[in-house]
Amino acid sequence: MATEEKSRPAQGALDRYFRLSENRTSWKREILAGTTTFLAMAYILAANPGILSFGLAEALGEGDVDAGFATGLVPDPGSIFTATALAAALGCLVMGLWARYPIALAPGMGLNAFFAFSVVLTMGIPWQTALVGTFVSGLIFFVLAVTGVRETIINAIPAQLKLATGAGIGLFIAFIGLQGGGIVTGDGATLVALGDFTSAPVLLTLFGLVATAVFLILGWKGGVLYGMLATLVLGVATGHIPLELPDSSPNLDAFGAVFSGIDDAFTTKMIIVVLTMLFVDFFDTAGTLFAVAGQAGMLKDGKLPRAGRALAADSIATMGGAVLGTSTTTSYIESSAGVSVGGRTGLTAVTTAFWFLISLFAFPVFTLVAGYGEVTAPALIIVGVLMAKQLGGIDWAKLEYAIPAFITVVAMPLTYSIANGIALGLLFYPITMIAKGRWREVHPITYGLMVVFLGYFFFLVE
Repeated sequence: MATEEKSRPAQGALDRYFRLSENRTSWKREILAGTTTFLAMAYILAANPGILSFGLAEALGEGDVDAGFATGLVPDPGSIFTATALAAALGCLVMGLWARYPIALAPGMGLNAFFAFSVVLTMGIPWQTALVGTFVSGLIFFVLAVTGVRETIINAIPAQLKLATGAGIGLFIAFIGLQGGGIVTGDGATLVALGDFTSAPVLLTLFGLVATAVFLILGWKGGVLYGMLATLVLGVATGHIPLELPDSSPNLDAFGAVFSGIDDAFTTKMIIVVLTMLFVDFFDTAGTLFAVAGQAGMLKDGKLPRAGRALAADSIATMGGAVLGTSTTTSYIESSAGVSVGGRTGLTAVTTAFWFLISLFAFPVFTLVAGYGEVTAPALIIVGVLMAKQLGGIDWAKLEYAIPAFITVVAMPLTYSIANGIALGLLFYPITMIAKGRWREVHPITYGLMVVFLGYFFFLVE
């Protein structure tokens, strides 16, 4: 009886802080929602090391991640895993305790691909210096969020290009997945060709793709994660993947690497890097916040209460993630999985943070998954599918919208660069609008960006 009486004040404090009763929810429902959100986005714990460590090492021709790490060209998978889990936990805690929204954060898909394949691989910028760009973009995002300038910038970029950017990133991620799984290979005559469908990696990738698709169609909230695990189990059972857990352990070797990259950060190329990171994170976060809040019925007169705090929480997570050693941390649309089971308050995000911290103990399994492209490839392809749905919002009947949107979308996978896609889209949009006689509808900031990206193509792209 005494124990029950002591627990009531604590429950009351929890209710008051997170406004559980006001939002017609309970702590049990919020914990269930937070757990559901974690299961829906836990694939990032394998996908992020898969891109930033294993994927980058393969693209650079290092092959052996440990060798690449020893030379400083590639971050260690153990450090990326740790940075991913800690950055996600930090972002979820800030969003849950300060902004008090049921929205979870983690290093973003798409932005990690931009970090690895556009910034490090194509531009030749060391990953430590790329972390500086990530930190600076987060800092600028924070200033924009707390000063209210964000509304001006959001209105300056045409909605059609925002949709095209998200869809293009989806195609780019899917292309990386198709390559990683061996379904698409290089070809000297046609650039790309179909892989060998009789090979074990391709067959395993196809199995994972089918399994993940079935899980999601059936409505399983953690379908992407379950698909990866099913692929791993089949790979081990057939002997294709040796059941050898890594000798390394989760570590903080990448912590503070951002400081060693400052000396090389003051270049013109880094301006483009920072602008691209800022652009993608800014609009991806805004879209995710409004989508999830709308699903939860939290919008008031079409506006998001405490929007400044929510956006600032996202930027704080980005800065913290950069210091920990990972690419941009952003709000996850998978948060809608938790909202769908009743999550309405910041306690949902706090619960998700708890699970990310617990996941540090599961490092060997996630790193084993990350080390095989055929295991992570289905997740990348499916995430690409989910992001490509934004194509439906583009007004294809109006060529002044369709042409720059299409160029934005196709340029990302075909030039292997998110930055190129965004830049080309913002170059063509003012031109098509002027040709249509609608030049007055183009925001002055967009014209300014057109000039910036003209300089980018003529002076920076090699």
